[in-house]
Amino acid sequence: MKKTTIYLISTFIATIMASCAMSNRSSAGGEVTGVGATVWGEPTPYGMVLVSRGSMEVGPQKADSLWNLRADARGISVDGFWMDETEITNSKYKQFVFWVRDSIIRERLADPAFGGNEEFKIEEDRQGNPVKPHLNWNKSIPWRNPSEDEARAIQSVYRINPITGAKELDPTQLNYRYEIFNHTEAAKRKHRLDPTRREYNTDRPVPTENPMISKDTAYVNDEGKIIRETITRSLTGDYDFLNTYIVNVYPDTTAWVNDFENAYNEPYVRLYFSHGGYNEYPVVGVSWEQASAFANWRTDFLRRSLGRQGVYIEPYRLPTEAEWEYAARAGVNENMYPWEGDLPLTEGKGCFYANFKPNEGNYIKDGHLITSQVGTYAPNDFGLYDMAGNVSEWTSTAYTESVGKLTSDLNPEYRYNAAKEDPYKMKRKIVRGGSWKDVAHNIRSDIRMWEYQNEQRSYIGFRCVRTQIGFARGQGGKK
Repeated sequence: MKKTTIYLISTFIATIMASCAMSNRSSAGGEVTGVGATVWGEPTPYGMVLVSRGSMEVGPQKADSLWNLRADARGISVDGFWMDETEITNSKYKQFVFWVRDSIIRERLADPAFGGNEEFKIEEDRQGNPVKPHLNWNKSIPWRNPSEDEARAIQSVYRINPITGAKELDPTQLNYRYEIFNHTEAAKRKHRLDPTRREYNTDRPVPTENPMISKDTAYVNDEGKIIRETITRSLTGDYDFLNTYIVNVYPDTTAWVNDFENAYNEPYVRLYFSHGGYNEYPVVGVSWEQASAFANWRTDFLRRSLGRQGVYIEPYRLPTEAEWEYAARAGVNENMYPWEGDLPLTEGKGCFYANFKPNEGNYIKDGHLITSQVGTYAPNDFGLYDMAGNVSEWTSTAYTESVGKLTSDLNPEYRYNAAKEDPYKMKRKIVRGGSWKDVAHNIRSDIRMWEYQNEQRSYIGFRCVRTQIGFARGQGGKK
């Protein structure tokens, strides 16, 4: 698998491409010459490849009566973005899980009930001015030789298995809280705080009442349960577009049993996520909600590592359905798969291009029983691995039967943040690519499937994307 160069943190903040020396051209003879500005780009994010902006026809090009598939290809265009070259692995997801574990331990080490070590929480800046309290990640957890109070704080995130007597991480405590500002809703004209700017048609009266806003919030009750609520109220300010989520991040390892009736898959429950031998296999048992939380954490983790508040970086996120399909098919209209042709293997030679289910009951014909290590098969022309088979992948796009008719042909995306009270069918998200348990037809890159956003499956994983910042040569834009 191709290695991606690790970028230096110091170069990430800004790669200066041009200066703003022309900010004031008083000597231009009174002509309008424009105001310059700094242009910056980003080095290659670790483990990602660039998918340049492009256009293609997404969806099936040909009808298939056997699978009740109709031809409904439509032209779309997407902007450039970085995409993980492989699916997120157990190893990478463990980093998220352990970060959540360590954040809980640090909170408790600072808690007076566990000794109250103030060094684990920062409440003042270097000048002694009060700041929003936050954890001090530069203060190491005393894993070795802790005091009695420190040991209690560390051990509090573990439990003793009542059957085996072994000490193990308590997954019920591993909750990650984060906030997302909904820029799209905040930008809509109807949501402007100034009523006179909501309606430009002078034949219509100025709106006198503020619109109603739906805002997601969450908290943990006294019993330790996550309570999610959707509040509907009159628009009062920008805060109404800030949504709060609390997500338990531990994968559902029991998916290996619950997805398959009358099958002995218990070893995968015990080993697939925890055993080091599976480190480079795709993480599974992760819901859409957990995958979205991972992307948010990944953004914050990078921002914190930069050591500067307010530095701008494009967030990690799940790919839109259009981005995923464009990337998987390498922008080629004729490709049903990430490769040329209509078959998932080399004709006559039996060399497989992906990890899937070749024959009824014969999972191992392609060399693998369940998932395979990421990057086992050759990448597509964009340098992306496992865009067909291995595990299906979450996208950010909400599913509805008419999703193709609802979206624009420019960076198409359909989002719906389902409230807790919404019917379950409104909580479906699109998954793409098929998995190790699917037949050849279902790993096609041009067909759409879906799953409920809170479901955790042994055959669904994900990868992240980030919108590209700045102009790249050959992508348009004036240098």
